[in-house]
Amino acid sequence: MDATTSETAPIQFHTIPDQSVSSIVTNPASTFPLSKHHCFGESCPGEFPLAANPSIVLHVLTACNLDPKDLAKLEATCSFFRQPANFAPDYELSISELAALDMCRKRAIFKPMTTEQQQGLKQRCGGSWKLALRFLLAGEACCRREKFLAIAGPGHSIAVTSKGAVYSFGSNSSGQLGHGTTEEESRPPRLIRSLQGIRIIQAAAGSGRTMLISDAGRVYAFGKDSFGEAEYGVQGAQGAQVVTTPKLVESLKDIFVVQAAIGNFFTAVLSREGRVYTFSWGSESRLGHQTEPNDLEPRPLTGALENAPVVQIAAGYCYLLALACHPNGMSVYSVGCGLGGKLGHGSRTDEKHPRLIEQFQILNLQPVVVAAGAWHAAIVGRDGRVCTWGWGRYGCLGHGNEECESSPKVVEALSNVKAVHVATGDYTTFVVSDDGDVYSFGCGESASLGHNNGVAFAAAAADGEQGNRHPHILSPELVTSLKQINERVVQISLTNSIYWNAHTFALTESGKLYAFGAGDKGQLGVELMANQTERGNPERVDIDLN
Repeated sequence: MDATTSETAPIQFHTIPDQSVSSIVTNPASTFPLSKHHCFGESCPGEFPLAANPSIVLHVLTACNLDPKDLAKLEATCSFFRQPANFAPDYELSISELAALDMCRKRAIFKPMTTEQQQGLKQRCGGSWKLALRFLLAGEACCRREKFLAIAGPGHSIAVTSKGAVYSFGSNSSGQLGHGTTEEESRPPRLIRSLQGIRIIQAAAGSGRTMLISDAGRVYAFGKDSFGEAEYGVQGAQGAQVVTTPKLVESLKDIFVVQAAIGNFFTAVLSREGRVYTFSWGSESRLGHQTEPNDLEPRPLTGALENAPVVQIAAGYCYLLALACHPNGMSVYSVGCGLGGKLGHGSRTDEKHPRLIEQFQILNLQPVVVAAGAWHAAIVGRDGRVCTWGWGRYGCLGHGNEECESSPKVVEALSNVKAVHVATGDYTTFVVSDDGDVYSFGCGESASLGHNNGVAFAAAAADGEQGNRHPHILSPELVTSLKQINERVVQISLTNSIYWNAHTFALTESGKLYAFGAGDKGQLGVELMANQTERGNPERVDIDLN
């Protein structure tokens, strides 16, 4: 770019002059005259040497990947960051807004959106690119989008590599492994070859059913061909068909889906714009609309969530949680069956429409991750605190007792732990700290908590003992068996079903997968000893997910 062109052509987005950075640093006054700008928060005006060349400032802000909060602080501090920058594509946007837009464009789910769709997302998030960026980053953080993951489903398991390949193993009675048969096969994890050429980024596993989501927002399902099938009959079970290979869900082809959650009697999906859709379990308007058990059409979840951009959904036994990203912070909504107080509203009544859980405002807590167990729920706050509520059987709430809590309550036993991840199952809870330590509490059946004494377990198995040989844990305990693998754990997944023996996956930062708990259907992906149906200590699954 020659000097003539740079003087006559309008400044383009991210156009940085060819002048070397060294010349700017060594003699800034000779090139760019210093401009005075009032920096609010200071007692007197300050100097901002790069104000004459804002393209460099924009480049630095974008390269540093600043948090949306930091960009907002810059605007509040100095008028330079909030006045129009006169840059394309929108000459009225400030430097900080342009930096936020540029960082949005780096996000995988934002890239394929049309300009109109991008503007629609911006307005839905509150009319600011900083708020849109916060929405996108929040979804990536709590759902592990674009990263490898593992799902410990009811009797079967799914593992997704960083390249989007999918492995499945365990029970296959309904074709939920996706290999084209319904034969039960106890064998190592197998690649689902029919998905070749499709990059999968998210997965959900229910009883006899699997759902996969591609990077193009398409949903593939296999196993029981029903979105509202109860786990053991009851609703819509007669004549239920099965699909043994991944099949595109046609009713969702016009919705760009980023997450799916399978609960009893219903299924929910989340769109990239933060809208929640549900299938089935609405014949009595229990999810805000009326449908039949075999209804294959998605219905938008309206009411309080209609204009709230949701970043994560979680489904338990007949209820749904939604984590929403508002301009003033994060919040959680719940809808469905209130048995045990699991909806978090201070009562045990059902809710037909999504309702805000107000307790987090009282606790001055910003939820960033939400988990829905079969009968209880949990969240992690931005400050690392953990809250649990619902049915407290076996100590799954971590409060040192088995009492129910109908409103979120901080787990005081974890007050010295900064949590970053939480997972819940059938009366079990796992918490991962920021340094990779793992804590678990609740029901100890099937050795799924990871606190098993290996010697005692092997002796009991050799004697053919049955029943629960593992104690229940009423307060959080460090899973020392996971400390011994010398790997930083980043994700825990455990079985969330009241009908299946539970198993647990621990996923490390390097992509290694460790399994423990029930393995009677081959769902651990590891070989067990003769007459052994479960594994008490974590064992490496032979898959490299990274």
